[in-house]
Amino acid sequence: MSQFSPFSKEELLPQTEMLEIKKRKGELFIGIPKETYTGEKRICLTPDAVTALSANGHRIVIETGAGDGANFTDKEYSEAGAKISYDSEEAFKCNIVLKVAPPTEEEISYLNPQTILISSLQLKTQSKKYFESLAKKRITAVAFDYIKDDQDTYPIVKSLSEIAGTASILIAGELMSGVNKGNGLLFGNIGGVPPTSVVIFGAGTVGEFAAKTALGFGARVKVFDNSITKLRNLQRYLPGPIYTSTVQPKSIAKAIMRCDVAIGAIRGKNRSPIVVTETMIEQMKEGAVIVDVSIDRGGCFETSNVTSHNSPTFVKHGVIHYCVPNIPSRYARTASVSISNIFTPYLLDIAAEGGFENAARFDKSLRNGMYFYHGILTNRTVADWFDLPFRDINLLIV
Repeated sequence: MSQFSPFSKEELLPQTEMLEIKKRKGELFIGIPKETYTGEKRICLTPDAVTALSANGHRIVIETGAGDGANFTDKEYSEAGAKISYDSEEAFKCNIVLKVAPPTEEEISYLNPQTILISSLQLKTQSKKYFESLAKKRITAVAFDYIKDDQDTYPIVKSLSEIAGTASILIAGELMSGVNKGNGLLFGNIGGVPPTSVVIFGAGTVGEFAAKTALGFGARVKVFDNSITKLRNLQRYLPGPIYTSTVQPKSIAKAIMRCDVAIGAIRGKNRSPIVVTETMIEQMKEGAVIVDVSIDRGGCFETSNVTSHNSPTFVKHGVIHYCVPNIPSRYARTASVSISNIFTPYLLDIAAEGGFENAARFDKSLRNGMYFYHGILTNRTVADWFDLPFRDINLLIV
């Protein structure tokens, strides 16, 4: 009986070795237009970030004057490798457009179809027409304030909250000055002088950094929040002793009557809860200061009304109110560096993965931030808010 080989003739011949092909990097074409929203002075990339991106072969177009508000000059960007454009539409014609504030409807008309837009969303200020305009252009849009990383945190929101918390105490210090018609008190544990009393509502990131800054200045700090876990974390991590309490009207009334500064930093799901009533504010010291950081969600003081950087304060019941929604823009350079430090690794990763599509396929944080994919709405919150059709991003990118 003849013996048969278990291998065919072709299988016994030498075979070509299959080598893994290195993933080809994509070249990014990034546009940064000048911000036009009132009071917005931040920019998404610093000159150092542009240098890093240019060194990796990416092209960046920056509208002239885009960095002026953060004290970054056209010359710095040009020397870093960016093209300075004197045409406001040119930056919008790039494949990837970076903005801090969301584009206006006029600016959306400048975008090319299939553009990738990365900006904040600011859902409360948007209209249904805004989303319909993006859908019509088949835009892929990422809200950086919705990007959530592997640690289940929102990196840009957290960074800007750190700035807002620290700034709230610095702003209060300015407003207490006699030069600004305040009560003339100074933060600082001055010998023989009672320390300034600060009450903070909210033990999240804003409240944490406000408390840390106030303690650093020698103030006496009280923090109110309904999360016992957050309050315990504050007591564990802050450099000095603080008084903490859950939100109880009787305790709040007593604390608010004695304090020199009150910081509002409570975030509600849709609207911030009002925890300090007008009656309580009537009992506050003459010249006391309120900084309502949560004003972008309605504020947590009953007397709060939205103000602007140009006219930031008003006085009611003898109490100075500061209710500007966009506090980090007041410190535009610091905020720009912070945003840029988070944006740059994302952009380099998008290029390393061969483009946005591949990066979004493997990076869950990008998918978390995406609210449009080729003109298809992928964010359920937006869909419910404006009664628009919705598709799950995980079913579109596989």
